[in-house]
Amino acid sequence: MQVITKELVDLSIDADSKMTAINILADRINQAGRLHDHAGYVESVVNRENLTTTGIGFGIAIPHGKSSHVKETTVAFGRLTNKIDWQSLDGEGVGLVFLLAVPEECQGDQHLKIIAGLSRKLVHQEFRETLAHATSDQEIVDLLNDSLASVVA
Repeated sequence: MQVITKELVDLSIDADSKMTAINILADRINQAGRLHDHAGYVESVVNRENLTTTGIGFGIAIPHGKSSHVKETTVAFGRLTNKIDWQSLDGEGVGLVFLLAVPEECQGDQHLKIIAGLSRKLVHQEFRETLAHATSDQEIVDLLNDSLASVVA
């Protein structure tokens, strides 16, 4: 199973708020046929976001939702054209967003495993720079599927 495909990557999101970024990436997940209900899924992401920020630092946010509105585990990736305030842990603006969608019925905490897998990679500056400067959707897909293969197998 590929958790991310080219259709789930947007390398130039023009967003002025985290809600706009979340909605744009949720639209991609929906258009890829991976949601039962777009609005219900976005509500689950917003509810999670309201608990505490998903801005993890380094200019990165990992909003996520585990919901019955999700058909299959999915990661969408967006690179913003300008950094936006995400109330990140380090106070920096966010320019890279990973939106996770996980079916509620998934056993265990697969979304937490994906977040942990991403976090282990994102602490490395070279990995972040590759994400920030990739020139094609496929480059992002290959990088992330390789990075997450062991987590979602």
